[in-house]
Amino acid sequence: MSIPKEGKNAPDFKLLANSRQTFALKELKDKNVVLFFYPKDNTPGCTVEACGFRDSYKEIEQLGAVILGISPDSVKSHENFINKFSLPFPLLADEDKQMCKDYGVWVEKSMYGKKYMGVARTTFIINKEGKIAKIFEKVKPEGHNAEVIETLKNL
Repeated sequence: MSIPKEGKNAPDFKLLANSRQTFALKELKDKNVVLFFYPKDNTPGCTVEACGFRDSYKEIEQLGAVILGISPDSVKSHENFINKFSLPFPLLADEDKQMCKDYGVWVEKSMYGKKYMGVARTTFIINKEGKIAKIFEKVKPEGHNAEVIETLKNL
């Protein structure tokens, strides 16, 4: 499935988070939502990205947004990742990869000439009306939190 377009309605979702709480997009209508898709818990790039959001958490919250991280890892894996790095936001477990597919980030990747399916590091900012306000593709983990903050300031 292809990535939804900016200005279009964001695909709805309902997933279990590390806190054993379920998150659904329709329940977050009064806030801007930062959805960051990342490949795997406890890997170098994903840790840099998640810790960047951790370090900017209060500022992003003050801008009226919530942060949700999504990967195909299990709830247990997410709990370990959160505890290890003191992440203050929920991580959603998309173990069947349906949300990754709905958002067009479950793609064929290549490493050392070997092809495999995985998550393309992508961030979506969804506005209070449930529309995609901004898409960051091929995210570079270092400094990505600052890009997101600048976008939120202009919403």
